Amino acid sequence: MRFHAALSLAACLAPAAAVFEDDAYHIDFHYALLGLPKHEATFFQKPYAGSKASLLYSISQNQTIGAINPKDGALVWRQHFESEHRGKGHLRSGNEQDTVVSAVGDRITAWSASDGRLVWETTVAGAVVEDLEILEQEDGTTFNEAKDVVVLLGDGNHGVQRLDGKTGRVKWTFEDTSGDTPFQVSTSPTTIYYISLHSPMLGGSKLRVTSLSPVTGKKLDQYTLNSDTEINSREHIFFAGANTAAPLLVWTDKANKVLKVNIIGAKSVASFNTPSDAAVEKIVLHAPNHVNSLPHFLVEYQTAAGHSAEVFHVDLKKNTLSKAYSLPELRSKGTFTTSTSDANVYFTRIIGDEVTVFSSVSHGKLGRWALKGTPVLAGAYPVHGVSEVVVKSGTASAVRSAVLYSNGQWALIRNEEIAWTRPEFLSHTVSAVFAGLPEEEALAQALADESHRNLVSAYVHRVQRHIQDLKFFPAWVQGIPSRLLSSVFGSSKETTVDDIQQDTFGFHKLVVVATEKGRLAALDVGSRGKVMWNIDLTQFAPETNFQSPSLKAFSGYVEVKVPSFKGSLFVNSTTGGLLPSSDIKAQAPLTSEGKAIVSFTLEEDTLKSFLERQPTSEPVWSFKPAVGERIVSYSVRPIRDPVASIGRVLGDRRVLYKYLNPNLVLVIAVVDSARTASIYLLDSASGQLLHTMSHDDVDTSRPIPSTISENWFTYSLTIDASSQASSRGYQLVVSDLYESPLPDDRGPLGANDNSSTVQPSGSKGEAIKPYVLSQSYQVPGEISHMTVTQTRQGITSRELLITVPSFSSIIGIPRSFIDPRRPIGRDPTAHEQAEGLVKYTPLINFDPKWHLTHKYEVLGVQDVITSESGIESTSLVFAYGSDIFGTRVAPSFAFDILGKGFNKISMLLTVAALFIGVLFVAPLVRRKQINTLWTI
Repeated sequence: MRFHAALSLAACLAPAAAVFEDDAYHIDFHYALLGLPKHEATFFQKPYAGSKASLLYSISQNQTIGAINPKDGALVWRQHFESEHRGKGHLRSGNEQDTVVSAVGDRITAWSASDGRLVWETTVAGAVVEDLEILEQEDGTTFNEAKDVVVLLGDGNHGVQRLDGKTGRVKWTFEDTSGDTPFQVSTSPTTIYYISLHSPMLGGSKLRVTSLSPVTGKKLDQYTLNSDTEINSREHIFFAGANTAAPLLVWTDKANKVLKVNIIGAKSVASFNTPSDAAVEKIVLHAPNHVNSLPHFLVEYQTAAGHSAEVFHVDLKKNTLSKAYSLPELRSKGTFTTSTSDANVYFTRIIGDEVTVFSSVSHGKLGRWALKGTPVLAGAYPVHGVSEVVVKSGTASAVRSAVLYSNGQWALIRNEEIAWTRPEFLSHTVSAVFAGLPEEEALAQALADESHRNLVSAYVHRVQRHIQDLKFFPAWVQGIPSRLLSSVFGSSKETTVDDIQQDTFGFHKLVVVATEKGRLAALDVGSRGKVMWNIDLTQFAPETNFQSPSLKAFSGYVEVKVPSFKGSLFVNSTTGGLLPSSDIKAQAPLTSEGKAIVSFTLEEDTLKSFLERQPTSEPVWSFKPAVGERIVSYSVRPIRDPVASIGRVLGDRRVLYKYLNPNLVLVIAVVDSARTASIYLLDSASGQLLHTMSHDDVDTSRPIPSTISENWFTYSLTIDASSQASSRGYQLVVSDLYESPLPDDRGPLGANDNSSTVQPSGSKGEAIKPYVLSQSYQVPGEISHMTVTQTRQGITSRELLITVPSFSSIIGIPRSFIDPRRPIGRDPTAHEQAEGLVKYTPLINFDPKWHLTHKYEVLGVQDVITSESGIESTSLVFAYGSDIFGTRVAPSFAFDILGKGFNKISMLLTVAALFIGVLFVAPLVRRKQINTLWTI
């Protein structure tokens, strides 16, 4: 009793800080991600002319632009764009320039290369930027100042524009009224080439090249290449050279048997046969992008088993091409990169275990390094990359390559070592669930098996299990000294896949995440988000498009669902292996998405309830809001939501009994034309409407997040600025549910011996509904997501976790600050002060100490999930989306665990000193006692 009283007292304490200073960067982790880098828009570049070191720049498939420090992989700066034109982002930089220029959708922006600050921005109305290039030279003369930008416009106004490199102002525009499809723009030292696809009447596409003057933008020449028999769409053209001494246009026939190459500006097409040893699946061309480089390029042929390459030279005087040499096929997948030093061109071949550097002049190896393996890249192969090479006296003395691997890891290879890796595949994570560890799952399965046996069989099974556990006893004994030392002095050793185990405090939990691209991975939140395994779901179902899969965690495995796949995949949560459906036993999910016996679907503004394992049967009940309303979201109470007390003790020792219905569903519906939002509270067992609220002047185009926990729910609204009655703002509404408004009253069900959740009605037909106490607060920013902390027994005070995109932060609001019972217009009484209530204020300012992310800038959060740890005071938090963030919080302080500041050595020395003192004092005490007896 004393222990529970102490826990209850500690739970009432208000938190002083979300993250203590000595815990920051230790208990939390943050992956500031860019996303999978685009090959043609990734490069090494000095941030300014006098810089001694380069930065790694890239734009990802998520339209995020950023700079990475090649030394340690740290993010220097980044800028994110939300655009509907996914995959069409462009990023370029001129030689010896201190800016980089990007184009996403209709926005063209110049950024400071060193810190990512905005230099200028321009918008092309009614068009989309199809290509972007830097004009290195103008009519043979090198620029001395900011280099101008050439953009190709499509999806509306077709044409080419030249923008001033200093201001972004349009210098001239070339409009294309021919109806051709814009493809790409390329530059040479004296000409700008506009490449488009011309579709003749008989089908196919011909390549049309228009030469433009870089000074005036006027058309100089135009010709059409006869390519309609090979090209049906833009995907058949795999290279259009930009900013090279000899810009190229390359395509192949449909069978990848013949390589067609055109030197842009010349009207002839050269043909070369591809290697016939094996079927060529993909062709990639690697060429330098500097105007003063040698006109050499490499063609890579990728097959099912490996890859080979051929190097070609261009004769600028004769406008002819010739094959210089070939690189033999290797029976392993890899890639090539291109580097330029002065006018020399170097090609770097990267495979799983080797890096080799070649000169474009001859096939001799200038350098070779055997790569040291790393577990993160085990089983993966290079997809594409960029390199920097240092060549001295005809030998490559050093090379560093930023390589994207097939498992989504972006790594930097420095000679023979992997300098760092970035898990860019985690960007745009769409689903995540907490899962157990091997020991916990095995023990739970064994106990569940024993519970279904008779007494004798269960006893024999338990004895056999203990005998099997004896094989781990020697290792356990050997680990005692290291555990004792680590408990006193601390340990910085990171757990690995082989030695991961359930820790004492339950901080080492796995989070299984699914990405937009169909990858599934497990992260150890106790090891700062370490990736334990990483798989591609298509290996289990090659014909399925695993875009945006959903997850549900069970004991020992994770269920993966996707609309394009009939049924489910069951993946072992600790190894990533596929489990056969026959081995799956029916059990309740561990996640908080839906109830154990009920699942929900939202179809045509109707919420339907089904039995969990019978989603195709007739719905148990359905709910449709009022006419004209559409349901935008719904929230359910978590499956595991322990409650420590059924009532709230008031300051005068009376009790307000909580309405603790485990079957609560909160439905939010809006009317766009009337700018109203309606809130419906339902009972998921019966479909009964328990409570409803309505709000006016709501911006229905903005998100309305909500959550339910224990006996309260909350949601957030954006007030529409067009209303004359109010100005634009953001509201947080909190409602408490009680059985009765009167203390010490259990309400209509108080005198009943039992009740039914399926038919929650009294004998007179009156529904048993909760008493709802609500209050609203103004908050300084829009809330996109919200959830509530979870603890093991529910003794610790809850904390509302909200995501505020404008702050790039996740904020934890203590429950006491949003209590609807805060007194309005007066100071709290003595009894109310005893409850911890303070005077109501309509505005809640986000205290800096509430920011769980402190200095981290967490972008693109899709959702935040929480889980209990092994101790009551602490809850685990995991946020995912464009970034990954994890931490643990103690809303009522860590009252059941020693802090990092506790001096264990002093305690041990004190105990040892007391023990030694007792040894010396004990004989003296005994002698004194004996002498006392003799003197009596």
